[in-house]
Amino acid sequence: MTQPQSKPSDDATPQELRVRLHELLGDYHASAFRDREFRPGVSAVPVAGRVFDADDLHHLLDATLDFWLTTGRFAAEFERRFAEFFKLRSAVLVNSGSSANLLALSCLTSEKLGDRRLRPGDELITVAAGFPTTVNPAIQNGLVPVFVDIDVPTYNIDVSQLDAAYSARTRAVMVAHTLGNPFDLDAIVDFCKRHDLWLIEDTCDAVGATYRGKMVGSFGDLATTSFYPAHHITMGEGGCVLTDRPVLKTLLESFRDWGRDCWCEPGKDNTCGKRFDWQLGSLPHGYDHKYTYSHVGYNLKATDMQAAVGVAQLKKLPAFITARRNNFRRLYDGLTDLGEFLILPQATPHSDPSWFGFPIAVRHEAPFTRNELAGHLESRRIGTRLLFGGNLLRQPAYRSTPHRVIGELPNADFVMNQVFWVGVYPGLTPAMLDYVIESIAEFCRRPTAATTVGG
Repeated sequence: MTQPQSKPSDDATPQELRVRLHELLGDYHASAFRDREFRPGVSAVPVAGRVFDADDLHHLLDATLDFWLTTGRFAAEFERRFAEFFKLRSAVLVNSGSSANLLALSCLTSEKLGDRRLRPGDELITVAAGFPTTVNPAIQNGLVPVFVDIDVPTYNIDVSQLDAAYSARTRAVMVAHTLGNPFDLDAIVDFCKRHDLWLIEDTCDAVGATYRGKMVGSFGDLATTSFYPAHHITMGEGGCVLTDRPVLKTLLESFRDWGRDCWCEPGKDNTCGKRFDWQLGSLPHGYDHKYTYSHVGYNLKATDMQAAVGVAQLKKLPAFITARRNNFRRLYDGLTDLGEFLILPQATPHSDPSWFGFPIAVRHEAPFTRNELAGHLESRRIGTRLLFGGNLLRQPAYRSTPHRVIGELPNADFVMNQVFWVGVYPGLTPAMLDYVIESIAEFCRRPTAATTVGG
């Protein structure tokens, strides 16, 4: 239904009206999103959430007033700046982190990669204790995941199992930097080089983490990130694939943009100078290149409104990373004397994590269960989460999925039964974190717990 058009009250230009809207938006932000006092036991302590200011809303308003609803100027700016942050050539913006994983893996199936392309039946090494959409793209492309165990308490891939996982069909490794903690990149990169394997770094939880001083996401052939509200920056929904290889950038954009062969930017035509002079497949000579498809692709583009928020959020990213590290340290220092009950997380050697969450393992010998401790925290309005899917091979979705598995996966089962995590995101205040520490310590040190552990 067409909305009635109102007349401006004066002869203000569109730019002048735009300025007025921005002035009102500043007032709106100050009124609608003011800070609230934290009240222990009453106020929620979430595991994650969006952290934004008036600048984010101003960027969103700019994109909205442009009414360029698909990928546009803000998307181009975000891709350029995000690639610069990682010191890489290219960033390809998509609509979610899961789409980023699907796109990164799918582009490696292109015939344009010749003998290096991934084919149905090829194997991909990954971990059993992880997030489903790190693994799902392999299954969706007909590959066979090979599941290895993880290490506790880094919660990353157990690199001692790599040689056992390798076979003549192994073509790629795709694993995540768990909860922002880098995996052993020395071992993984060396393994991939020795066997000429593709490496995809799932960096969705680890933006800003470094390994030997270098940004994670810049070691592999491809890396993925997510901009869901829980992550290091947010677009609401959104994700990105990063690469330093021009050929992979072209393939990523093709699979993202319906599988088309054309590489023109949105709203542009004939970048190649021969739009009506191509001969591909069995199409007639001169068939419009904009409607020529070289891959079975998708439409995974983000909107420019999402990208506008991302551009504003990027300015805050360094401060967000610092806040996450500081919050992690506050929790660690406050819980370190509970070692008889809990296993606290450990950074991978040579790394500086950009923590997504604070994982806590309840020891088998503790006089309480993981669920009892997590339930106590939830009763105090402190949010908790499990470490994603636990052992994915015990999830209903994967019962009949073709795969190989290395060993009995004892640590994946340990994660499934004993581990949960609490938040470290920048929206948490020192008072909130101290309340988390006090609540965990109080539960662990109950007279019944102390008596049981002490004998």
